[in-house]
Amino acid sequence: MQNHDHRAIIQKLLDCALACEHCATACLHEEDVKMMANCISLDRDCADICVQGARLLQRDSVIAHQYLVLCEEICRLCAAECSKHQHDHCQECAKACIDCAEACHAHHEPITQD
Repeated sequence: MQNHDHRAIIQKLLDCALACEHCATACLHEEDVKMMANCISLDRDCADICVQGARLLQRDSVIAHQYLVLCEEICRLCAAECSKHQHDHCQECAKACIDCAEACHAHHEPITQD
């Protein structure tokens, strides 16, 4: 996978991570924070996983495209949770997560062990 231009997918991953961080922070300021606990938790996980995916792609890691399977999964989980809430930040995060999941799906490879 070396020498591929990964800028577009890296940007999707970083956009998703930023949307998740924003959502988690905004959720902490909602009236019923306990109701937002799962959203916050998934936001944080998604942000961390997406940033790591961007790092792996940037350095042409041999596992980068396999790691995108995990990125897609957390993005879909986070999108599903965020879409349950009507807050603008949750809806925007859900959209960013779906966009990122689709980009990851288009670029990932199956996880294999040799």
